[in-house]
Amino acid sequence: MEILVCVKRVPTVGGRILLTEDGQQVDTRMSGFTISPHEECAVEEGVRIAEKLSGHVTVLTLGPPEAADQVRDGLALGAHQGVLLETDGSDWGPMATADAIASFARAGAFDLLLFGNEAADTGDYQVPVRVGHLLGLPWLTGIKQLEVKQERIVARREYRGTEEAFDVPLPAVVSVKEGINLPRYPSLPGRLRAKRAVIERIEPSRRAEGVRTLGLRLPEREERRARVLGSGASGVAALVGVLEELGVLP
Repeated sequence: MEILVCVKRVPTVGGRILLTEDGQQVDTRMSGFTISPHEECAVEEGVRIAEKLSGHVTVLTLGPPEAADQVRDGLALGAHQGVLLETDGSDWGPMATADAIASFARAGAFDLLLFGNEAADTGDYQVPVRVGHLLGLPWLTGIKQLEVKQERIVARREYRGTEEAFDVPLPAVVSVKEGINLPRYPSLPGRLRAKRAVIERIEPSRRAEGVRTLGLRLPEREERRARVLGSGASGVAALVGVLEELGVLP
């Protein structure tokens, strides 16, 4: 079984989010990068299926040359092949991204395409659906349980307190949610193998989006500053007053 797992390079923003001067992108110059939690589960699910059915897993991402690091993360978890659809680092929207992935997938004869349900940065849910549409394949989203049978899959998800089950033929496109499995930690041999692996690099053609970003705007936030109440015994009375205002003291 040939399995393609698609991941996205996303910033690990732990502090205040800043925008670039032109307001078009999030400023990631001081950020590290990773893949989304949903996508970690997609890689794990692909590896588990391959281990069970003697399959082959290809992990793919679209992004700048540095995104090869995220491909290697997938290889360290057990994927067999890595592919980078290399760009100049500018943002690609869901239409262009899906078109590039679908173009690669057409030539690969994949039985199963796995995605995370949504990326951690944009959360737009669009790419797997668009890929399924472009390839003319059945696509399923929000999946929390996946069972591969002979030339078919049974996928289940929760919706408004009920469980929905889908039985569809392969090939198919499936986006999984965090919690479908518990991703393994990469082993030392896995990390070494991933470090030595040769990443296939392809320069995709960029499809016109049809929509464009006018600008990003940060939500208003309340500025909070620390206030010094005093030092030593002189600050006790002020502290008691604050605690009374908060209703902490009886």
